[in-house]
Amino acid sequence: MADPNIVNVTSIIGTTYVQAVGTSATAIVTGIASKVIKLDALYIGNIDTAASYKITVDLFRSSVAYNILYQISIPAGAGLDVLSKSIYIQENDTLRLTADTASKLQAVASGEVIT
Repeated sequence: MADPNIVNVTSIIGTTYVQAVGTSATAIVTGIASKVIKLDALYIGNIDTAASYKITVDLFRSSVAYNILYQISIPAGAGLDVLSKSIYIQENDTLRLTADTASKLQAVASGEVIT
């Protein structure tokens, strides 16, 4: 099914996504049939107080991973604001996160599901 025409919107629902980032590429946001997700923010936090860890963020579409960030180091106790502008997640897209070490990075994303 095609993505909706966002000029003729019938609903906009704010939503928040959270994830403890693991070492395998895992979706934090998955596209929804007949809807589009406008992702306004993505934050990654390093919950370790002693070491830095790396994050990779990609948009997965048609079996191809398009990197937004690739192995960017986040210092101990610090955070990273990933998006400078909103992006749209279409119905067959996934936004995935991968860390170099499990259970050290956490992610929060917020956006709007548009129908």
